[in-house]
Amino acid sequence: MKQGNQGDGGGRPMIEFTPEQTAQLEALSAVLTKRQIADYFNISETTLRAIEDRQPEVFDAYKKGRAKAFAGMGQNLMKMAQAGNVAANIFYLKTQAGWKEDIAESSAQPINISIVNPNE
Repeated sequence: MKQGNQGDGGGRPMIEFTPEQTAQLEALSAVLTKRQIADYFNISETTLRAIEDRQPEVFDAYKKGRAKAFAGMGQNLMKMAQAGNVAANIFYLKTQAGWKEDIAESSAQPINISIVNPNE
């Protein structure tokens, strides 16, 4: 029978990321979700989140990796837009400048069409 209080000893040891693993996570976060990153490290997503809570540098690395990816994509989009790519311009304005494509309501009266059979 176990001696001591509940929670003392036993269980799995806490996982801590090394600086190398933190660097790997930063690189992976540019293209993978947290679940996929957890799979890469052979841990659960819950464990990954617990590691981020215990080691703020791990969470910071995740955010930094995502931000680098977004910045790179944004730069590519801007280059395309500045080169005259109309779709890139429209996408940029919709996502960053709040542009919308509203369908204007027509004030015209509805048209009634009657089909007449000439044989009747």
